[in-house]
Amino acid sequence: MLAVGPNGVGKTNLLEAVHVATQGFSPRTRAEAQLIRFDAAGARTAVAGHRGEAALELEVVLRRGEGKRAKLNGAPLRAAEQLRTVVATLVFTPDRLGVVKGPPAVRRAYLDRVLGRLRPARTGLPAEYGAAVAQRNAALRRAAAGLSGVEAIEPWSERVATLGADLVAARVEALAELEPAFAARAAELGVENASLRYVGEPPTREALAAVLRRDLERGTTSLGPHLDDVVLDAAGRDLRSFGSQGEQRLALLALLLAEAETIMERTAVPPLLLLDDVLSELDPERRRILAARVRGVGQALVTATDAAMLPSTPDQLLEVVPGAVAEAG
Repeated sequence: MLAVGPNGVGKTNLLEAVHVATQGFSPRTRAEAQLIRFDAAGARTAVAGHRGEAALELEVVLRRGEGKRAKLNGAPLRAAEQLRTVVATLVFTPDRLGVVKGPPAVRRAYLDRVLGRLRPARTGLPAEYGAAVAQRNAALRRAAAGLSGVEAIEPWSERVATLGADLVAARVEALAELEPAFAARAAELGVENASLRYVGEPPTREALAAVLRRDLERGTTSLGPHLDDVVLDAAGRDLRSFGSQGEQRLALLALLLAEAETIMERTAVPPLLLLDDVLSELDPERRRILAARVRGVGQALVTATDAAMLPSTPDQLLEVVPGAVAEAG
């Protein structure tokens, strides 16, 4: 599906609305007030379709001063983020380049979302680990203030070590699943010898004990997967520091396609791809490669300023004008 229109008419807003409806959150901002028009009291986004043979209707409603409300086939959900367990939506926008060139926290968050999509049973592991680190940090600060003894830290150190080791193992495993497809797609797009590398070691009780004095001084836990990183490499170069803007875009595309292929292999359910302005900086050959790959990994909604940018005929052509989307005649 191709959505075309001049810059500034709302093509990115269309993709954002689909993402909110299928995942329960915006890929652009965590400030949900920004998703509501200035002159409106609320916003609603909804999509309908099929997952295999099953019909799906997804809806998210936001109102100023209230929490998000989400429904699946008319039934209210406890949390809007539960939608992501129903539909896997992968998005490319210029803002997402932070996955390649941004700080480690962005790559950790991305990898943990991948982990949840590939292994739904492990979805809650990053949050469990984060809660354990927060409890250990609180125990460190209480001990440093003389409000408790250092022995109160030990149970939380043990918890951090156990959950941290599980999280590192799960992340490394997920990354290993992505890497072959990532390398192949990157090579197709012209980024040779690409690889993914996890940087970090599982925390242990012994290692946490060794840094206890430093942690007491700082009031924070100074080792563990909350500080780890993922390196996207090309021929031995870290693309974050030594990749061109073009290489970084291509690497992000390769990562997205690799994730889509891996999801298909694991679940047999194709993901939804949202590709915003992805064609404008690709040469004709790379556009052809991307179009062919996208057709093979699931339904896609692609935006462009001109339909001629897509080197194949889309199944559906949409025209975006300010405030409206219509099928092109």
